[in-house]
Amino acid sequence: MTRRDGLIRVIDALHAEIAAMKANDVAALDKATRDKLVAIEQLGAINGGGLEPDVRELAEEAQRLNETARIYVNLLAANVRRRLQMLAGDAGGYRPNGRVAAYA
Repeated sequence: MTRRDGLIRVIDALHAEIAAMKANDVAALDKATRDKLVAIEQLGAINGGGLEPDVRELAEEAQRLNETARIYVNLLAANVRRRLQMLAGDAGGYRPNGRVAAYA
């Protein structure tokens, strides 16, 4: 496998990961994340040489997609936190009696 091939596999997995998060498809997210980790491990095992211009562009694309995936993860985590607060009767740090919840 070449660096170019490896980066394409990482990019494909990141696209699948983002699509799975958008669709709330846990099984697809699990598969895409496993595929991404395997591709990154294989890519890391490739030795030698600098990056050709097209390979550098692929690496930059992978970095942008990884940042997008990270943003989705943070949004999903914030939504879960908000839902849990609402279920606990603590939406936005306010209690139903109108007092502000104390945080340690």
